[in-house]
Amino acid sequence: MPQNDLLLRAIRKEPIERFPVWLMRQAGRYMREYRDLRAREENFLSFCKNVELAVKVSLLPLELLDVDAIIIFSDILVPLEALGVKVEFVENEGPRLEWSGKVSDLRKYDPEENSFVYEIIRRVKKAQDRVPVIGFAGAPFTLASYMVEGRSSRDFRNTKLFMWDREYEFGRLMEVLVDTLYEYILRQVSAGADVIQLFDSWTNYLSRSDYEEYVFPYVNELIDRLKKEADVPLIYFFRGSSSFLDLARQTEADVLSLDWSVDLSVEALRTDKVLQGNLEPAVLYAKEETIKFKTLELLRSIPRKTGYIFNLGHGLAPDMEFDRVKLLVDTVKNFRIN
Repeated sequence: MPQNDLLLRAIRKEPIERFPVWLMRQAGRYMREYRDLRAREENFLSFCKNVELAVKVSLLPLELLDVDAIIIFSDILVPLEALGVKVEFVENEGPRLEWSGKVSDLRKYDPEENSFVYEIIRRVKKAQDRVPVIGFAGAPFTLASYMVEGRSSRDFRNTKLFMWDREYEFGRLMEVLVDTLYEYILRQVSAGADVIQLFDSWTNYLSRSDYEEYVFPYVNELIDRLKKEADVPLIYFFRGSSSFLDLARQTEADVLSLDWSVDLSVEALRTDKVLQGNLEPAVLYAKEETIKFKTLELLRSIPRKTGYIFNLGHGLAPDMEFDRVKLLVDTVKNFRIN
């Protein structure tokens, strides 16, 4: 057990003296130390695969922010390479993917092709025993959308057309991704991950009916299979949270990580699920007094003394200021539960 098991106790709904805090994208370009390490590799993908550097980056938020959990440094697109999808990252533009659009062209997933991810987990665990280590993966729909679009998108039009007009093929693709992610995540657990977070990053572009028909059955299947095999807590993060909350509650996920479209003070009374979130990241561009006010306002609204983890409603951005992020973390850590 880590010395600081606050996160794990909160997930188990055991008594805690304060709410645990970690942040999505807590290791990133807003940190000078991250930028220094990033400069050692030619491209982002090779940076992710450099185990030594990835371990150092993973540890930065613990060293500099004193957060209550480490999430390993990697990328959600990593397992797609093992399916035969060409993945590259263009500087200042983001990911570019190439795939024929035919599920039959995908290779059978070999989890050993992602062995560097498991090694990162092992080394992070070996390097510190202070806090839990979080492994992660993109959810099936999020990975499918990147494959179909070939990049990030403003409307995910191509993904929706694939989903609607090639329904059978889309279903096959989602099943392949469920099987792939199941193997990928189980290997992370075997490597020592204490918690797993599943990122459904683009569900906010979907209608409720499309989420219910095309996304939920597959993410529910993946979570169900994982919970039967992996004895670690599973966090499900999904954007557009307020539209799909009643469905997400039906999953076997231990924790629901919500964006700022949800009133946590209300949701905490509706469900016995552990909740995570959900401060709007843009608050970190505000004045220091505003950051403290908004953070404390959220913390004081939580009608629980456990079963809650502080986080943002999405990830930190590269242009945010480190000092403001540190203020946020310190504010949460100084807040005592009555």
